[in-house]
Amino acid sequence: MFTGIVKGIGKITQVEQTKDNYRLTISDSSLSFQPGDSVSVDGICLTVVENSNNDFQVEVMPETVKRTNIKQLKLSDEVNLEPALGVSDRLDGHFVLGHVDTTGILLAKEVNKNAYLLTFSIDPGYSKYLVEKGSIAIDGVSLTIISITEKSFQVGIIPYTSKETILGSLQVKQIVNLEVDILGKYILKLGLRGSLNVK
Repeated sequence: MFTGIVKGIGKITQVEQTKDNYRLTISDSSLSFQPGDSVSVDGICLTVVENSNNDFQVEVMPETVKRTNIKQLKLSDEVNLEPALGVSDRLDGHFVLGHVDTTGILLAKEVNKNAYLLTFSIDPGYSKYLVEKGSIAIDGVSLTIISITEKSFQVGIIPYTSKETILGSLQVKQIVNLEVDILGKYILKLGLRGSLNVK
């Protein structure tokens, strides 16, 4: 489990593909990962399978490839990194599982005083889980939703978030990983079950 508070930015140094399985090598000098550790890579919960010097490797299975932007990653691309949440750690963001639901596309990027406003597309099947002032993880970053339509939503980031994550360098039409708030999923499901008197 994670909180959506990115702790470092890594760089893709190698991409190996065998059919729908991927093995990524990621370089990062600010964080230390050991084999068996869970790490959020652009919001995707992956397991470290090997490490050496400042690099570590993760493997990605077909289901994850299908749900995420893994296919778009290439050499020298930067990725957001977050170690798994420790029992005694502060929860500064929201509960992020690292189980990406779907991808979205950056539709617009604008400056509003000290904030950058980012508008993303989202599959209508997932927009039902979004609420204004609720949380969403975008490439592993915990953010607050400003507004929602059936097929899009808008968030804002401050200069610090722009600098300390890869969100500041996103370009219009770029694909991102989206994870909706797991609490909203459970609440909606329980509410529907209750309205249908399902036991």
